[in-house]
Amino acid sequence: MEEYVNQLDRALKQIPSTKTSDSRFVIPALKVFIEGKTTIFDNFDVVCDYINREQEHVMKFLLNELGTAGKIVGNRVIFQGRFPREEVERQIQRYMDEYVLCWECKKPDSHFEKLERVWVLKCDACGAIRPIMKRRGGGGARK
Repeated sequence: MEEYVNQLDRALKQIPSTKTSDSRFVIPALKVFIEGKTTIFDNFDVVCDYINREQEHVMKFLLNELGTAGKIVGNRVIFQGRFPREEVERQIQRYMDEYVLCWECKKPDSHFEKLERVWVLKCDACGAIRPIMKRRGGGGARK
């Protein structure tokens, strides 16, 4: 028995240490900087691709929540006004909570679907379905 324990200890020491994370889903770091009276979100396209949502939908949400105007120029967004990176990150997280992450299993494997006349968020991981609430200001969940 003692030999078995020694061999087990030796085997455990040879296993490489790995860092584990509770979540496999981590949004890429936002590249946001202020230039004069505008804020530039440089890797907007990368973030939209990563969360698997259309740029126009994410943009509409951000403009509504930040209370400003802006435009998509190439792979980035230019907002009128000065917004710190932390504020843009907070709004992206709110978008994720409302339009990407499943309320049941908290996984990001979801998509928009129209059931009858209602837009819903359908989770591909667990199958949960929940209606997407219309946003004040008339935004809605139209793609």
